[in-house]
Amino acid sequence: MSQITPLIDFLTQLGLNQDALGVVRENAKRLHGVAGDILLHQGQVQQYGYFIQSGILKACHYADKGTSLVKEYYFEGEWCFLYGSWLTQEPAQYQMEVLQAAQLIRLPLSLLDRPEWLQVKLVLISQQLIYKEQKEAFFLLNTPEQRYRYLLEHRANWLTQLNSLQVASYIGISPVSLSRLKARIGSN
Repeated sequence: MSQITPLIDFLTQLGLNQDALGVVRENAKRLHGVAGDILLHQGQVQQYGYFIQSGILKACHYADKGTSLVKEYYFEGEWCFLYGSWLTQEPAQYQMEVLQAAQLIRLPLSLLDRPEWLQVKLVLISQQLIYKEQKEAFFLLNTPEQRYRYLLEHRANWLTQLNSLQVASYIGISPVSLSRLKARIGSN
């Protein structure tokens, strides 16, 4: 059980009743992922969420022309799944993959449909709505420099764990522009 304690603690903080934890123990599966491992192929129906004990995951969309767009990065202590795909049960528009070697706990998302999980489901949806609103404002109301400064102030771990190409892509600028921006404001 101690191997899934971080997930149990996470779900308890979200409001999962102690009586419902047995089903977590029965359904949780520990996984080790290496960079490049695909957890969910773009176009597949999502069945699992992944609690990240260590490492980094990403969700990205691969276009027919070979280009990719990063939707999100996921870090230690986060539960990673695609909310839209989960709620609609439609094929995922994004692929979920391991960016840096990761220790994960996989849990079926179908558990969220159980009545005793209603509180967890409501908290997750509320958190996601707030996050989406904040992310929308982040992109619409800020310049690339303001976005980078926000990462410096509030997501410093991103800047130490992601490379310049990944950071530039996330804030919507080229790596060259990011390099110039860093030089101008005097950060690494």
